[in-house]
Amino acid sequence: MNKNIKTEILSPAGNKEAFLSAIHHGANAIYLGGLQFGARSQAQNFTTEEIIELINYAHLYDVKVYVTVNTLIKEKEFEEVVEFVEELYINNVDAIIIQDIGLATYLLNVYPDIVLHASTQMNIHTLEQAKFIKSLGFKRIVLARECSIDVIKQIKENVDIELEVFVHGALCMSYSGNCLMSSFIGKRSGNRGKCAQPCRLLYSLDDNDKPSYLLSPKDLMTLDKLNQLLDLKIDSLKIEGRMKRSEYVGLVTKIYSDAVNSYYNKEAFDFNTSFKQLKE
Repeated sequence: MNKNIKTEILSPAGNKEAFLSAIHHGANAIYLGGLQFGARSQAQNFTTEEIIELINYAHLYDVKVYVTVNTLIKEKEFEEVVEFVEELYINNVDAIIIQDIGLATYLLNVYPDIVLHASTQMNIHTLEQAKFIKSLGFKRIVLARECSIDVIKQIKENVDIELEVFVHGALCMSYSGNCLMSSFIGKRSGNRGKCAQPCRLLYSLDDNDKPSYLLSPKDLMTLDKLNQLLDLKIDSLKIEGRMKRSEYVGLVTKIYSDAVNSYYNKEAFDFNTSFKQLKE
């Protein structure tokens, strides 16, 4: 990262209202999905034509758009997904977020200058993995959410590739969202964008135990540790939430944007007030 460029605030958009809210509350980039091939099929999402319109709109505000094509692709879908990505590519999409290495390899062979980001669902959490992903031609790694600060620092110092780190939002109980529980219980695969969220249900350990949310983790919130990531010159701070309302997207985007601006301007940041807003 150029030392004169601020760390990017990357916000989610599951619908147009959230997209607009993110732009007008300080997002530097927005990630969203089409009607297929994205890991959040339950979100409203967008047609190809709508995505192209949003790309053009975002670019007026110098905001980038990354499109999620981050499910595992079946052979019968391959031609269709390539046509989808090609349409985005010729209409100036800023990046495609990919999980499927086969798809990524094909796209980089056909479109050598296409910008691909390695999805967090690739579970990249070691220096060796990061070096391999760079060798394939990816421009950015969305690091596994399980990475420690020390691991992030090690990768940042040893691999010349952009790093994106999740900083806020819901967490999956499984490593990088690679969960099979939904497939087994609900016959809906999270790796195909259709997670039934069985970890959010009530469970008991035995017949005498009162049911509780044994598998549901608390949301991620890193405001109190944000300076550590900014000190490492992380390229992008990612906010989870393509299923969230526009009000949520706008509020969280603004708070993290204010925190980043305070850091670069060497100003005090009111952590307590912001934390209270997030809790409410």
